Amino acid sequence: MSLSENIDTTAFKRHETDTGSSEVTVAQWTNTIKKLTIHLRKSPKDFSARRGLTIAISRRRKALDYLKKTNHALYAQLIESLNIRR
Repeated sequence: MSLSENIDTTAFKRHETDTGSSEVTVAQWTNTIKKLTIHLRKSPKDFSARRGLTIAISRRRKALDYLKKTNHALYAQLIESLNIRR
């Protein structure tokens, strides 16, 4: 998956109106992180965007930690499908 393509969060929804489950939250944060990464490659001196990237990574990490603690199988599946770890 390249940085330019967005992740379809509908694949991670538990039901049609799901916007707050851990899987959807991690997918949305991953989209935000990818967008900020692309932006920072174009303008490396944008320190407020860099701070936003750090905050987004932290929030995704917290959601992943919660998911790992509560449902490890779903955590492993999400990591694999989003290509977060190498």
